[in-house]
Amino acid sequence: MQFVYPWFLVGLLAVGAPIVIHLLQLRRPQRLLFTNTSFIREFELVTKRQRNLKNLAILLLRVLAIAALVLAFGQPFIRAADDKESLGANSVGVVVDNSFSMQQPSVAQKSLLEEAVVQAGRLGELGSGGEQLQLLNTGSELNRVGNYQEKLNALKLSVQPSLLSINSSIGRRGADAKSVYLFSDFQKNEFSAAQAEQLGKRRAIILAPVVGTGSGNAYVDSVWLDDAFVRVRINVGLRIRLRNGGTLPLKNCPVKVFLGAQQVAAFRVAVEPRQAVTSVVQLQLNDGALALGRVVTEDNPVRFDNTFYFTMQPAKAIRVLEVGPEPVAQRLYANEPLFTYSFAKPQQVDYNAMRQASLVVVHEVSELEAGMRNALRAVVARGGSVVVVPAAAVAGHSSYEQLFWELGLGAVQWEAKSAAPELREVAMPSPQEPFFRNVFGVQQRGVTMPRAAPVLRWSRTGTDILRLKDGESYLAEFTSGPGKVYVFSAPFTAGYSDFTRHALFVPVLYRMAMLSYRDEQLPAYRLTQGTVALRLPSETKAAESADRNEASFRFVKDSVTLIPAQRVLGQDVRLEVPVGMNAPGFYQVQRRGQLLTTVAFNQDKRESELAAYSAAELRQLIGPNRPNIRVLEGDADGVALAKFQAGRTEQPLWRYCLAVALACLLAEALLLRYGNRPPEVNRAA
Repeated sequence: MQFVYPWFLVGLLAVGAPIVIHLLQLRRPQRLLFTNTSFIREFELVTKRQRNLKNLAILLLRVLAIAALVLAFGQPFIRAADDKESLGANSVGVVVDNSFSMQQPSVAQKSLLEEAVVQAGRLGELGSGGEQLQLLNTGSELNRVGNYQEKLNALKLSVQPSLLSINSSIGRRGADAKSVYLFSDFQKNEFSAAQAEQLGKRRAIILAPVVGTGSGNAYVDSVWLDDAFVRVRINVGLRIRLRNGGTLPLKNCPVKVFLGAQQVAAFRVAVEPRQAVTSVVQLQLNDGALALGRVVTEDNPVRFDNTFYFTMQPAKAIRVLEVGPEPVAQRLYANEPLFTYSFAKPQQVDYNAMRQASLVVVHEVSELEAGMRNALRAVVARGGSVVVVPAAAVAGHSSYEQLFWELGLGAVQWEAKSAAPELREVAMPSPQEPFFRNVFGVQQRGVTMPRAAPVLRWSRTGTDILRLKDGESYLAEFTSGPGKVYVFSAPFTAGYSDFTRHALFVPVLYRMAMLSYRDEQLPAYRLTQGTVALRLPSETKAAESADRNEASFRFVKDSVTLIPAQRVLGQDVRLEVPVGMNAPGFYQVQRRGQLLTTVAFNQDKRESELAAYSAAELRQLIGPNRPNIRVLEGDADGVALAKFQAGRTEQPLWRYCLAVALACLLAEALLLRYGNRPPEVNRAA
């Protein structure tokens, strides 16, 4: 026999009260002498015996009534035969969700994790012994403690969602579990019926939701800059998207922005549940060093996502290489500190330098050699941009066709060469075109546009940036892998175009160069993402042959050093986020002790969405085709868990205990009512 609430057995001490009362009521009999005592002695002997029997019966009934009442409150039950067989050692698995969403308050005025630990501990009291339960959560802090209850008490909030690793935990530690209890808030964006089904169809799955009171939760969904080119001592807009992942609206939620230790902005937001608002903050960097920033929200009681970390790096100079018979963009790029400009004639090109350029302008090269074509393919393969201005000479057309085919632009058609090509006017570009966004101000009517005489057409449809007034394309943008290719349909030579002398020439080539800039390091990363892509400085381009196989890159935060899986391709490196990397903040990326950069990591934003399934929604999600999965009612005191455990038994015994208590009280009342009548005396004798 077992008890749902065994602590009520302490009440059995109350049976001592009627025993004490019975002992206090015992009196020493007094001897009375009469003249004729034969008849009186016989009567006294009879009444004394009855009185002793009656007192003992009353004492017994009172003791039984108190004991039965205490047992009724303890709710005893006898476990069914099949449960006795299934509850062998290590046969019941328990998983307690200790993800950060369990920080929200429960209806019992404690965190959901604390409530789940209490209910999981109560499960051990409801069973036949704590040694029969096995906590399937993983973690280094659990390996240092022994029994089930100690492991429960050692549970802490963790960045690794427990429900997402249930299958691996059971596969390693609880493969023999006949039943598994899941204590969680069951977030809607984390839990699915497929997860519960994957635990197995032959074992019983009991979902025990812990219910929260509901709260608002403001967190930073994302941050981005209005301008990809962050310049020193020039304002740049930082856009902050704040989202309310809770179930209650937030009003006047304070938000602060820090760069280093200095607070640079502060504002308040109001966000409805599951809605987002975007705010713009103007920031300015005082020097060329990497800036470490934080966005801090002040909302309680969910505080794990109150700080969002990000970095800001002033833009590096964009490498522009021009290849042609003579420079046409030298004054355009050389006078702007944003660009590092170089020019080379086709016979003097350094192909290794070309591969490292962000923008390569190839204009009117008579013939594109194989080495140059390979270098241009390498530029677009690493995300750079190539501008192709065709030559009018017929001899080099085949090399251009080969380049277009290798870049994926398809076949092109060449116009017949004419001694006096017809120049046609370029149409006014649309300000809604993404390429010209924020380039033009108020357009004036009657603006003279450049003229051009196309020498080629392309079959693949790209994005037309500039068109002729007759609808034919003059400048088109094509996507080639991660890079871009811009193709002009006419040479820059005076007989074919006056584009280089027009005012439109400057913003178009500026825009091409700016769009070719790629900062491999993002402002922020998530701890749950797979890899981090970084661009190595040129001085650390390749490791020496002696230590190529060395895991030289490390993530360093304070005294913690983590070695990620890594892959280096030229100046690009891919670092996998290590499994043990679970604390948000700033991590230095070091290579052989040398600091390369600092990256910011934050929690997975899915954890900040607190919307959870109710018990009714869980039953609807599970459906009727999964009979091995049971859903308990969410409560704060574990009554649903106790009822479920009692329902698994053959017969609960508390009803019988209550019946025995009432029967004892009734028998006592009858004994007191009718047990005082004296026996009839035969006076005739």
